[in-house]
Amino acid sequence: MAAIASLCVFCGSQTGRNPAHAETARSLGTALARRGITLVYGAGGIGLMAVVADAVLAGGGKAIGVIPEKLESLEVAHPGLTEMVVTEDMFRRKRIMLDRADGFVILPGGYGTLDEFFEVLTWKQLGLLDKPIVVLDSEGFWGPLRDLLDHVSDEGFAPSATPGLATVVSTVDELFRVLDNGET
Repeated sequence: MAAIASLCVFCGSQTGRNPAHAETARSLGTALARRGITLVYGAGGIGLMAVVADAVLAGGGKAIGVIPEKLESLEVAHPGLTEMVVTEDMFRRKRIMLDRADGFVILPGGYGTLDEFFEVLTWKQLGLLDKPIVVLDSEGFWGPLRDLLDHVSDEGFAPSATPGLATVVSTVDELFRVLDNGET
């Protein structure tokens, strides 16, 4: 596997109820900056999106935000990014993020995060994407999703999401071990 120069992080425009999720996001952003890996994300200046981006920028790293025009004010586009790409819609947003990233990390989030995760998961299943997808399961947040994916697979509607399509990890250190060793 080629070296990872950029990672797209899909995560919430809220911080959620559990402060551990923000700490995981902060740790991820710090690690990205320390490793010289560019952050590609949804450009939000709020929620976990802002936590990751702020940590990347505080560490001297690069953060590229991609946001549709209609969400610029709703998600309060981050004002201090290295680069801001404004798109006409969500479809173009996701396409640019897919193209600009060498891999994908899924942190806790809501419907938008789920949409983005399922988009890259489906593309990978169909052979349209050959990049690592890693679910960073902060505090077991994604346990119910993992159960659903197993159920869909067990019922014969899809192949198993892991291994091969997505890798689930619990910590930032484990995320980078998996990426460094090509275990995705």
